[in-house]
Amino acid sequence: MRTVIRGLRIMHDTFPRPVLLAKTLDSIATALLPFINIWFSALILSELVGGQNRERLFFLAILVVALNLTVQCISHFIKSWKNYCEHPQPDLTHNMYTRKIFSMDYADAENAEIRKESSELLSHQRSWGFGFRRLLHFYDEIVSGAVRLIVSAGFAFSLFTLRVPEGSQYEFLDSVWMYMVILLVLLCLIFLAPYINTVGGKAFQNLANDNMQVNRMFDYHYGRMLTPGEKAKDIRIYKQQKMIMRDAVGLAEMKEFLLAEKTFARYSTLSQAVTYIAHGLIFLYIALKAYAGAFDVGGIVLYVGAITQFSNGFSFLNQAIGEIKNNNPFLERAFKFLDIPNKKYQGTIPIEKREDIDYALEFRNVSFKYPGSDSYALKNLNLTLNIGKRMAVVGENGSGKTTMIKLLTRLYDPTEGEITLNGIDIKKYNYDEYMAIFGVIFQDFELLPFTLGQNVATNVVYDANRVREVLAISGFGDRLQTLPEGLDTYLGKEFEESGVEMSGGESQKIALARALYKNAPFVILDEPTAALDPIAEYEVYTSFNKIVGNKTAVYISHRLASCRFCDDIAVFYEGKLVQQGSHDTLVTDTNGKYHELWHAQAQYYTDNKAVIR
Repeated sequence: MRTVIRGLRIMHDTFPRPVLLAKTLDSIATALLPFINIWFSALILSELVGGQNRERLFFLAILVVALNLTVQCISHFIKSWKNYCEHPQPDLTHNMYTRKIFSMDYADAENAEIRKESSELLSHQRSWGFGFRRLLHFYDEIVSGAVRLIVSAGFAFSLFTLRVPEGSQYEFLDSVWMYMVILLVLLCLIFLAPYINTVGGKAFQNLANDNMQVNRMFDYHYGRMLTPGEKAKDIRIYKQQKMIMRDAVGLAEMKEFLLAEKTFARYSTLSQAVTYIAHGLIFLYIALKAYAGAFDVGGIVLYVGAITQFSNGFSFLNQAIGEIKNNNPFLERAFKFLDIPNKKYQGTIPIEKREDIDYALEFRNVSFKYPGSDSYALKNLNLTLNIGKRMAVVGENGSGKTTMIKLLTRLYDPTEGEITLNGIDIKKYNYDEYMAIFGVIFQDFELLPFTLGQNVATNVVYDANRVREVLAISGFGDRLQTLPEGLDTYLGKEFEESGVEMSGGESQKIALARALYKNAPFVILDEPTAALDPIAEYEVYTSFNKIVGNKTAVYISHRLASCRFCDDIAVFYEGKLVQQGSHDTLVTDTNGKYHELWHAQAQYYTDNKAVIR
């Protein structure tokens, strides 16, 4: 119950409208409607076989019609309101996990185990509905079932207080032993039938747990593989269609799924059998007691109707309790995921707003290991970023260049040592304010399928003139003039058929404009020209000072020729800073790593035997 209650509280807090209240009122109205007809049918039948008062019969008929009409209208209104309240259910339950991923520490969001867990939670939700969706789905049946049980129990109470006339051969119907038999039958309804149904439902629970690989493959086949994108070219070139569809069809015919269906059907049938046998025994009890003269024919209608509703109520609860019990382990997994704490210290010191952007950043003996790794990605790094200067960071793959940027921007915190801003450990600064001083283009940057203006400003409201200005500076100005909707042009066709697909080079220019629009004092460019053609790359190099302005710039590149315009070059090798200085100084050091890297690349441009095809 604690699991269910917490799940409902989370759903209540997640939905912008009172969905639980709406579902509760709808379930109550739906459950009460049959009792109006049961009660008045019993009264009318008793009057027909008894006093036969026409005025009373007419009054009862008018009253039952009026009550039905009133309750039906109220129920219809509530149902429409309920549908309105719960309309965004799939999106909101999915976004619950998305918001958690966005809000957790980057180190956790990048953690393979946590990413696997979030993927499995979403897969369970999409494929079987396990988790919050299933809880909300069966909430109606719990409320409706509970209302039917309570009201029907009230209706049927007099069944045990109205006694068989003394001297009748059926007096045993009012004996303690008979009441114990009826109690035993009721216990079968209350406990045995739901238990059997729950056991059957475990077949799907076990299937969902044991076949996560199947779920991931199914999602891959019928989700990602069917969407247009880069995969489409490879599928056609290498004739992968048959392989993909063969596996997909195989998944749909897996014996495990059929076995689970058969297991559930057997237990569900047994549960229903227990329910109906119990009801039959109770109906027999009612018939015998009426035959013995304990009540009239109207009582038979009342009690049979009450027991029928009691049966329906238990049928609802039977299924709902079983399903919710099987669903609880998935809810508990969801709670565990949502409860992952943010361990990163957010800091409290505000960043000083300086017109001269005089910020000094320094690495002081910084070392770092990625979570779960025993080896250092960076070791004993000491480095100062001089105000207004341009620093190039070079090195082979895996030398620690991007790791340094992740530490600088506090996506990760150092394992050892500290990074300071104006002499103060960056951990002590307000996290959001600290992040605001960086404009970063990562090598694997992403543009969203929104409008061009929104992508540059990262907001739905923006300064259009400022967006055009930074796009021109980044080299996208001419392309902007050709776009059909200008800044309102959608990137890609996910949301708009009129959207425009951008090339890799155009996307990098937009990403550069995004970093400039932020107008942060530090600009970090991680391979900013990797997708640009030689002419566009040259334009970026020659206008680099104009692009960056008076900001401090860190430029990561594998192309050493592009580093010559920087004031300082830091050379990384195997997680260590091994050299630092200007291009002219480093290239003349024949024993240095920079000299080795420079000449390794230069041979492809100076060797007369090299042929470019």
